[in-house]
Amino acid sequence: MRNLIVLGIVGLVAQLIDGSLGMAYGVTSSTLLLATGIAPATASAAVHFSEIGTTLVSGFSHHKLGNVDWRTVGIIAIPGGVGAFAGATVLSSLPADLAKPWVAGILLVLGLYVVWRFLALGGRRPEFKGRLSKRFLAPLGLFGGALDAIGGGGWGPVGTTSLLSSGRLEPRKVVGSIDTSEFVVAVGGSIGFLLALGSAGIRWDIAAALLIGGCIAAPFAAWLVKHLPARVLGVAAGGLIVLTNTKTIVETFGASGGVVGLVAAIVAVLWISGIVWAVKQERLSKARLEAELGDQPVAV
Repeated sequence: MRNLIVLGIVGLVAQLIDGSLGMAYGVTSSTLLLATGIAPATASAAVHFSEIGTTLVSGFSHHKLGNVDWRTVGIIAIPGGVGAFAGATVLSSLPADLAKPWVAGILLVLGLYVVWRFLALGGRRPEFKGRLSKRFLAPLGLFGGALDAIGGGGWGPVGTTSLLSSGRLEPRKVVGSIDTSEFVVAVGGSIGFLLALGSAGIRWDIAAALLIGGCIAAPFAAWLVKHLPARVLGVAAGGLIVLTNTKTIVETFGASGGVVGLVAAIVAVLWISGIVWAVKQERLSKARLEAELGDQPVAV
């Protein structure tokens, strides 16, 4: 019982991060389950079944707060579900550990670009122009869904990173759209795991604990996204991408636990510094705009 309560808390924290930054639920939950000795397929299956509920609640909350771009969801969701189904059915035969550092390297570069893009704004406010094409979104969904099932997490890091780096969709709608479309990904992956492992191979107790914690956190996370300025949200999400994938790459090279911890601490300090700087720039930008409008209040 104590372990299930702990898993419920993990689900709550993971969904709070995922719902506000567009990633980390699967990565956080899967990492903990793997650390306890649970097989990768079993861990990913439990996470995906719990995500059916958490993403449904999260998507509804984001929709009510206007955080969802339904055109993006309509294009990316189905390929994501197909990719997740395919990834789940072949998980046991794919060398995910070999692919992991290469994927991490790509995400790290994209994460750095996202952070740079929002920090380079200076006193200007971010602008989001144009539309994401179907030729970009459909393959992205397919790849992100497959990686999500194989690695126990990946839809958020791939989808959120790619959409943010495109500069065509404001961060809150990136997060809301990725979280909402993840429902289809979770369903596709869950069906694949159910066919591959059978109902006896699914840890329903773990899935339920993660589900309860995640559903509690989902509405608050959606509210947080609604009220965070685009500049701050972009730096926060990009920094999480950099931190997560830097740690993965350092571990791949066989670094000791102390070295990994030191590198992670340095990146975390830089990440927090970037967020603080973004908040200051947002306040300066807001004050400048209010002065131009005759001291009229300006919504963040």
